[in-house]
Amino acid sequence: MYYKIENDIMEETTIEDWEKKQDGVALFTSTDWEQAVKIRASYLLEQNRDNIRFCKLESYADFLFGTFHIPRKREKSQNISFAFYILENKLIFIDDTGLVKKSIERITSGKLRKGYTVERFLYDFLVSLIEEDVVYLAEIEKDITKMEEAILKREVEDFNYRMLGLKKEISRMYRYYSQLTDLGESLFDNEMDFFGKDDIATFRIFADRVARLQGETQVLREYAMQVQEVYQSEIGIRQNDVMKVLTMVTIIFLPLTLLVGWYGMNFTHMPELNWIYGYPMVIVLSIIIVSICLWIFKKKM
Repeated sequence: MYYKIENDIMEETTIEDWEKKQDGVALFTSTDWEQAVKIRASYLLEQNRDNIRFCKLESYADFLFGTFHIPRKREKSQNISFAFYILENKLIFIDDTGLVKKSIERITSGKLRKGYTVERFLYDFLVSLIEEDVVYLAEIEKDITKMEEAILKREVEDFNYRMLGLKKEISRMYRYYSQLTDLGESLFDNEMDFFGKDDIATFRIFADRVARLQGETQVLREYAMQVQEVYQSEIGIRQNDVMKVLTMVTIIFLPLTLLVGWYGMNFTHMPELNWIYGYPMVIVLSIIIVSICLWIFKKKM
């Protein structure tokens, strides 16, 4: 699919018209790109697009080549990956996911800025990749807050498993924003002089926006670590409570154990053994010992 940008309008066109117009965007699937021999031969566009794993932008003699590796939010399915070329006044996308097509439709459905150019389109496209990320990061923060509240209420279940999933997601988004920041700064540097001076400032704006998102993910990472420390502290408090109970039981039964051991000795001359009140006396003495221990514990607590 070929699109021309003319008179603040971006619309679909033919390949012949696309090549003539000053500003244009082309969208191919991998199959269509393999068949676009003329365009690939004209610009020597033969870069490897296999196993795209991160966002990057590379400079070549007459063009820029880049890839996007966009994490799917809240989904464990494969991430969205596609490649693109930046030529002078031209953009070429090779995408099998449908994301680029949806972005183009969303951008062209609204009113375009005055003096719209391919640089402006690229900026709008980049912004469309992150426009809902603030809401997504807020949802992650809300999940962490709920876990913190559950810890204080002692109602948390599978904490380590859930926290591990959140920390992985935060780390994944942090790496993504780091790569996008580098990509935006590379566009701002305008090494190939493809972009006008009035338009490259938009790439600086994009890089700053992504940097702020990266900062938000760093805050979330620290927040998650703090909540995990709270959980570990709560576990420690629970263990201390258990040890406190065990200690109290041990202290109560220690004198009773001494009493039992004392009168369990096999000596012949023990007056209490033949005393008629010996057994009741031991019972009363045991009750007194337990009562004194409980009174001391209550007073100390």
